[in-house]
Amino acid sequence: MAAIAGIAANDTAPAAGATVSPNQGTTESTMQKLVDMFTKLNPCAKEFFPSHPSSYITHHPNPTFPLNPGFPQSRDSSGIDFFPAYRKKRGNFNQGRMRFGGRASRAQREYNIRRTVYVSDIDQLVTEEQLANLFSACGQVLDCRICGDPHSVLRFAFVEFADEYGARAALSLSGMMLGFYPVRVLPSKTAILPVNPSYLPRSQDEREMCARTVYCTNIDKTISQADVQNFLETSCGKVTRLRLLGDHVHSTRIAFVEFAAAESATAALSCSGMVLGTQPIRVSASKTPVRPRVVRSSEN
Repeated sequence: MAAIAGIAANDTAPAAGATVSPNQGTTESTMQKLVDMFTKLNPCAKEFFPSHPSSYITHHPNPTFPLNPGFPQSRDSSGIDFFPAYRKKRGNFNQGRMRFGGRASRAQREYNIRRTVYVSDIDQLVTEEQLANLFSACGQVLDCRICGDPHSVLRFAFVEFADEYGARAALSLSGMMLGFYPVRVLPSKTAILPVNPSYLPRSQDEREMCARTVYCTNIDKTISQADVQNFLETSCGKVTRLRLLGDHVHSTRIAFVEFAAAESATAALSCSGMVLGTQPIRVSASKTPVRPRVVRSSEN
């Protein structure tokens, strides 16, 4: 720094015999102040470190200006870089990535549909386990859902395979006798929605609870929980736990009903299509148990 100060002082010193104007004296005073400031600074201080990444500084021939020529630049007259064009390009890249993610999820849904078959005319006494065992000869079965049909004493189901080859092979089982009726197997138009893992049974006791539990949908909103319980107990057997759910968005409600005996839950499946209030209810086997409500102590 002393050398820099000496050079600056020599550069600004007037020649011998020259006349010094007032403006030149002001300039010399300003330069001397700058030299004094620079001599007091520490060249290793943090403020001298550039904000660019060190790897960029190491490899770029001119690390201060400009930036990588491949990047769009925008600089005002003062030399400050704002990079709005770079931010715009980066934003467009993110939007494209989101659009790509949407296409990927849509392709995944279509693939899930191709791996699923629709099975109809299922006997009331056929369980999901029996249906899955039948189709396991065609390929690995990932999921099987039997649903009640309010317009028929028979039921329908969706069976999802690990790949689309299993789903194609399952079409050949159409017309096979299962129980007392021949089932019909067609390509599905929808995929099976996954169940929230936290709702699935966590122990052997909860799996036994699922065997005694049914899932009811299309319940009239004017029907109370006591009405649902009386209706099912009259037709099927004693109800030990019932959870009636609904909101202000849907016109109907759903319920999870646990019976004292598994036979009562099986009998409840035949109630699908019966009118309760003004709506025919749909009843199917539940994959989730009805857990007791957790009472949270109020904070003082």
